[in-house]
Amino acid sequence: MRIAVVGTGGVGGGYGAALAKAGADVTFIARGAHLAAMKEKGLRVESPRGDTHLLPTQATDDPRSVGPVDVVLFCVKLWDVENAGEAIKPMIGPDTAVIPLQNGVDASERLEPIIGRHAVMGGVANISATIAEPGVIRQTGTVMRIVFGELDGRTSPRAEAFAATAHAAGIDVVLSPSILSELWMKFILLASNAGIMSVARLPIGKLRDDPDIAPWFTTAYEEVAAVGRAAGVPLPADAVERTLGFNRAAPPNLIPSMAVDLLRGNRIELPWLSGKVVELGRKHGVPTPTHAFMYATLKPYIMGKPA
Repeated sequence: MRIAVVGTGGVGGGYGAALAKAGADVTFIARGAHLAAMKEKGLRVESPRGDTHLLPTQATDDPRSVGPVDVVLFCVKLWDVENAGEAIKPMIGPDTAVIPLQNGVDASERLEPIIGRHAVMGGVANISATIAEPGVIRQTGTVMRIVFGELDGRTSPRAEAFAATAHAAGIDVVLSPSILSELWMKFILLASNAGIMSVARLPIGKLRDDPDIAPWFTTAYEEVAAVGRAAGVPLPADAVERTLGFNRAAPPNLIPSMAVDLLRGNRIELPWLSGKVVELGRKHGVPTPTHAFMYATLKPYIMGKPA
């Protein structure tokens, strides 16, 4: 199976390395110092699951040089969806599957007018990893899970083929007939945790048991779930309780990528996380005071550390 990984950060690098190690034909689309290091020294993934070193690594900054592939794992930052969507067109064949693995809930919707609805699936990434240095991905914890599926809920041959390939690579893969619900279940967790841990500048283990901070998690989760239901998303009745359970079981050093970017002084995905919750809350008449506070507090950092 030919796979292109677009955006070789923690998510794309982690999954792509596992797939390549298992024998898939994987090409990484990257740029800058990260790309240079991958070409010179290969891609390394440091993980409690076991380290991986791909040498040589197939990597380029030019999707046109790759040609049509079977699957595109679309892992760019949320502000880059449209530009990257245009760039990947040369890799899209008649039955190519593009699986967005971003943090928000609207990447598939934003990609459809660019590459066509048929090409786009829905996907949820469950992995905590980041670029430790150029050419090196560092994973926190052992979770490496992908939930994905066709947007219309059907089971397609291309979806089954990728599921088998991912399973053979040791990825906990789920082919879901209700990917929209899965996307929102992650959004409840991620939009909230990214906001809270960015405001606090601390990992989850420093926050979830603090009696003054712990209630933030519950109210933030409740707001996202209420917005999703108002938008017509079929969420389980215990969506908030499930999310709280994940929080309790998460590694204490877990920290969302947005908080990592904030601490590094980089641009952050706030407009598509808490900002999106606030936007949809206004649209559907759902109060979102917790997310509104987090959005307002973090807004000065959207483009990186203020000058």
